[in-house]
Amino acid sequence: MTWRQAVLLSCFSAVVLLSMENRQKLRVDELRREYYEEQRNEFENFVEEQNDEQEERSREAVEQWRQWHYDGLHPSYLYNRHHT
Repeated sequence: MTWRQAVLLSCFSAVVLLSMENRQKLRVDELRREYYEEQRNEFENFVEEQNDEQEERSREAVEQWRQWHYDGLHPSYLYNRHHT
């Protein structure tokens, strides 16, 4: 093996090694991105559920207040709304 062949072989080996390292880095980046996307989606779902539960509690509290303060003399608020 001549020195030129040895240099070419070592250069080729280095290129292959760098290519493999780059593929590994890209795969790690992809896995990291998927992980954080999944974490973000789970958190968004959690926040949405919390907001839905809070809205439901508020709606129920308002409904209970209206029923408690309804005097029976006027139609309930459901029939007293203006429809456009």
